[in-house]
Amino acid sequence: MKNLKACTTVLVGKDATIDGSTMAARNDDTFLPLTPQRFVVYPSVTGRHETLTSNQNGFSAPLPENGYRYQGTPNVDVEHEGVYDENGFNEKNIGMSATESVYANERVLAADPLIKNGLAEDSIVAMVLPFINSAKEGVTYLGQLIAKYGSPEGNGVIFSDASDIWYMEIVTGHHWVAQRIPDNAYAATGNRVAIQTVDFDDPDNFLWSDGIQAFVADNHLNPDKTGWNFRHIFGTATEFDQHYNTPRQWYAQKTLNPEIDQSPEDLDLPFIRRANHKISLEDVESILSSHYNGTQFDPLGHGSEADKRRYRPISLSRTQNSHILQVRNDAPVEASAIMWLCFGIPAFTPYVPFFGNANETDTSYHETPLELNIDLKSAYWMYRTLSMLVESHHAKFIQADLDYLKASREYHYHFVNATINQSQNLHGTQLTEFLTNQNKAITKEMAVRTKLLIEQLIMHGLQLSELTFTMDKNL
Repeated sequence: MKNLKACTTVLVGKDATIDGSTMAARNDDTFLPLTPQRFVVYPSVTGRHETLTSNQNGFSAPLPENGYRYQGTPNVDVEHEGVYDENGFNEKNIGMSATESVYANERVLAADPLIKNGLAEDSIVAMVLPFINSAKEGVTYLGQLIAKYGSPEGNGVIFSDASDIWYMEIVTGHHWVAQRIPDNAYAATGNRVAIQTVDFDDPDNFLWSDGIQAFVADNHLNPDKTGWNFRHIFGTATEFDQHYNTPRQWYAQKTLNPEIDQSPEDLDLPFIRRANHKISLEDVESILSSHYNGTQFDPLGHGSEADKRRYRPISLSRTQNSHILQVRNDAPVEASAIMWLCFGIPAFTPYVPFFGNANETDTSYHETPLELNIDLKSAYWMYRTLSMLVESHHAKFIQADLDYLKASREYHYHFVNATINQSQNLHGTQLTEFLTNQNKAITKEMAVRTKLLIEQLIMHGLQLSELTFTMDKNL
């Protein structure tokens, strides 16, 4: 099965954030610039008897009879592209983002080969998210599935709740390790095995597959003279990593720890870091939307052509959705889970907040056509259109876009806080309906704001044609 998807992950513990929330974020980068997605809510189920079967690799497994309501951002063209639900909250405020593609080295894969029809990214959210009650339970639940069915690819999987964020790396057919992000720390990674030293005496902060220590010892897989470094044992350290993967981790750490001098090609950048300030939602957005802004490596900047093409940016044209799963500890529990979702290229389009406790999404999100319709009723195509316009005349259009993004963030913060305040005395079905309507209200407001900017940019662009000529009036 293909495993070429390339994503970037940022995770922030609750004591490291400005408001005490947990934040688990990722860019979902697919194979092509256009792989249309939808944003949907799957209803809870009871008493069903169904089998999930992947049309991508033939994986098949029975689903539990009962499951929670949960969100997903599946592909539109399921027949050809597979489902790939990717990210969302379930009704218990448990967040899941899957997956960050990771790649093991040939030594470990020879000892425990990938399983061709095992549990892959296209099915992983549907097999796990409706059935878990905490972030840690997500790790153990998925671990049991990998032990039973195996994995056909290397995957980094994120689980979050109000207290914890766990990052799980499945690297071979059956072996994995997971680490809890410390409350006062953050972590960032991009397509490399990220977890480093594993403390097998600390099950509160590390979990692992059965027999992994014996597997490493029996197959002589540990290259280090001392210690047990998961990245060193299972990961890769290649020139490709230095140009495609490590620079993204470097830029995230440069953003949150600018005082630390590091190289973009350092293969031993730490997975866990403590920032020199409280981390905000805007900080996480700025990382996921970046193309090495402010450095000589920016493809849209003023460095040399060699530098501008030296490293793979974080925000790409093939980023199909970027998301931040936030659980606020200063809000009523039933209104505390918010998914900030960006369906355009993150460098140019906003992260729109959607409350997790909702039973459906607006039509503009859950009905995405396979191709662009110029009426821009689809949120996916509206934000992709804005992205194309801004990049096409970047120097001319970027300031208007930045003003729009700043105004959008201000509106979003006000809207979210007002919604939380209004939800204080609502509970159960009444609250779910209220938050569902609020999600639709912000969808409509953002459509108005975005289409206005698109109209303005098109009119401006019509005045920028090179097919012009000024006649001297004296001739």
